Amino acid sequence: MPNDSLYETDFYAWATRQAALLRAGRLDAADIEHIAEEIDSMGRSEKRELVSRLTVVLLHLLKWQYQPALRGNSWRLSIANARDQLADHMQDNPSLKARLPEAMASAYRYARREAAAESGLPETTFPAECPWSFDQAVDEAFWP
Repeated sequence: MPNDSLYETDFYAWATRQAALLRAGRLDAADIEHIAEEIDSMGRSEKRELVSRLTVVLLHLLKWQYQPALRGNSWRLSIANARDQLADHMQDNPSLKARLPEAMASAYRYARREAAAESGLPETTFPAECPWSFDQAVDEAFWP
């Protein structure tokens, strides 16, 4: 079956075939165009995952700071777990560090909106710009 057809009809079969071709050094038979497309897509996916994990951390920190009466061990655990997951993601993808400024801006925009929706507080309650650095957000000793 030609590469294009398999790529469209059975992605798993296409991927395993391409991996086998690459391992065998058969670049002439590999579907280079789609392989490059998939690698680009994987990179974008890792960046989206960074923003998603940052959003969770920032959302929890906003709720922690602006809803002190609701603080408890479950919130503390949620923040600690989200920080650990973010640290793991950064360890697996260290080159994402160069994307932190834009990722923080996007994540904070989402977190601010979600914090307002979840807390019932007006969005204007929360600062327009993220009040914390990335290092603060992931620091296990930091509790705003």
